[in-house]
Amino acid sequence: MYTEKVMDHFTNPRNMGEIENASGVGTVGNAKCGDIMRMYLDIDENGVIRDVKFKTFGCGAAVATSSMATELVKGKTIQEALKVTNKSVMEALEGLPPVKVHCSLLAEEAIHAALWDYAQKNNIKIEGLSKPKDDISEEEQEPEY
Repeated sequence: MYTEKVMDHFTNPRNMGEIENASGVGTVGNAKCGDIMRMYLDIDENGVIRDVKFKTFGCGAAVATSSMATELVKGKTIQEALKVTNKSVMEALEGLPPVKVHCSLLAEEAIHAALWDYAQKNNIKIEGLSKPKDDISEEEQEPEY
């Protein structure tokens, strides 16, 4: 059912925890399944994500997608982090069961929510970033595979 990579990131999550005085913090959830994901970003003066942590309340796939998403944005610029999609998270995990695809959507939205918070705190506009949804079930769609 789950790939080895998903199981590895679930049983040995990377970057779990929180960052005090984070540059940006984003929290998103899915009311339908009860998953909640919070992403913390530490962004340097050059717009590079120095550190990233997460806290997730949810199923194994939610933990695994959070963990992988942090790995994909760590050390990247803000613009590079914006390009991390639910599809890229799923590909990095070598796939998710169809009923767990919404977890990868949560991971993408959590990154965007943290970047949005960073932009708001610093009174800047990040090109290509729009206000994230708090609840991804508001407009759940089937992603392309």
